[in-house]
Amino acid sequence: MSDRTYQLFERQQRDRGIDLDQVIAKCKTLEIETPSWGYGDSGTRFKVFQKEGVPRNPFEKIEDAAEVHRVTGLAPRVAIHIPWDQVEDFTELKEHAAAHGIEIGAVNPNLFQEDEYQFGSLCNVDPAIRRKAIDHILDCVEIAKQVESTEISLWLADGTNYPGQADFRKRKHWLLESLEEVYQKLTPDMRLLIEYKFFEPAFYHTDLADWGMAYNLALKLGDQAQVLVDLGHHPQGTNVEQIVAYLIDEQKLGGFHFNNRKYAYDDLIVGAINPYELFLIFDQIIHAAEDEDQQIQETAHQIAYMIDQSHNIEPKIPAMIRSVLNVQTQYAKALLVNREELREAQEKQDVLKAEQTLREAFEQDVTPLLHAVREEMGVPIDPMAAYLNSSYPEKILARGKGGASW
Repeated sequence: MSDRTYQLFERQQRDRGIDLDQVIAKCKTLEIETPSWGYGDSGTRFKVFQKEGVPRNPFEKIEDAAEVHRVTGLAPRVAIHIPWDQVEDFTELKEHAAAHGIEIGAVNPNLFQEDEYQFGSLCNVDPAIRRKAIDHILDCVEIAKQVESTEISLWLADGTNYPGQADFRKRKHWLLESLEEVYQKLTPDMRLLIEYKFFEPAFYHTDLADWGMAYNLALKLGDQAQVLVDLGHHPQGTNVEQIVAYLIDEQKLGGFHFNNRKYAYDDLIVGAINPYELFLIFDQIIHAAEDEDQQIQETAHQIAYMIDQSHNIEPKIPAMIRSVLNVQTQYAKALLVNREELREAQEKQDVLKAEQTLREAFEQDVTPLLHAVREEMGVPIDPMAAYLNSSYPEKILARGKGGASW
């Protein structure tokens, strides 16, 4: 990037009333957690296409996650999924991550792959199966303590396929009773992030089908329970940014699983299909981070940004690099919204001016800005090129095919 290019960009933003020094400072604080399962062999329910160089164990997943952080400066934590990432010594796993410059992030229980969970886990009519599911989450809480993680990220596949298959209200009560036991075992610095999905794998009803159900559950559990919004887990046309604003205002937005989808599959690279939605979500968060209410500010600042993608046809590490860079791009654009201009347009009920203010920021080419951010952070100007031109892609080929699934 030439100094002249950046100076021109800086002058353009100054004319728009934007303080670029503040924007750069905020961009440098953005952190995005990547998922261990995104580096393994994974894909749709129909077929997993095995790739050469895929990690064979959790330690190699961490090494790949560290490579994403090395070239982007954006991904200092990696989430783990149990039992996919089960190891004998989690302290050793934590130390391995530290040696590679990253940390273990959220711990994700798996409540959908055991044969016993065919008809549900925490919502199963069989108390023995509910007990097994609860104990698994409690094991994950202990793992979180060992790796010094503060987030338990919970998604349930529980639901039914046919009318009359189960009692909705009984399942609702079993779910609350189960999570009340888990909640009591959280340490004071932990959060239980409750995810929802309106369908799949169940096709008649899902026990946690939308943000309202997750919010109600989090409200009953207490302050350490919050909602996790997965961008691919909504009916078509859902206004996700409104949900984000609502949950922030209730101090119940805990985190995101960033991905994208056109129809039903929710593991596409974030921003690949609808980057404007991602921009509008960040617009709501940045607006809240500047709110006069201290609790609103704190909620906005404590949101956990996490990728949740299982790359089927894409090469794993480049797909993850593209994912975090897409998030960074839309976050940077949202920082370029002229807040005062937007506020005035809203107060005057000037519909076109308000919409134009947002669109003007979204249509900015933030390449010069991101180059400046990366220069100050000491990471490559072009992270993707830095990775592809490094020795790492060739080095991992020695792993061969048949790496760890998910």
